[in-house]
Amino acid sequence: MILQIHDELVLEVPENEVDATRELLQGAMENVFDLDVPLEVNLAVSRNLAKI
Repeated sequence: MILQIHDELVLEVPENEVDATRELLQGAMENVFDLDVPLEVNLAVSRNLAKI
């Protein structure tokens, strides 16, 4: 993890690990607690933070 901005995380991940990292991160963040309402995570991939 490179940076946290309010409710956003910025990670630097090798291109060949993007899919595995996406699956791991989204699963961990959406299922951290057993709640009656869903926690939804939106993920974006870019080479540049300005393009997200």
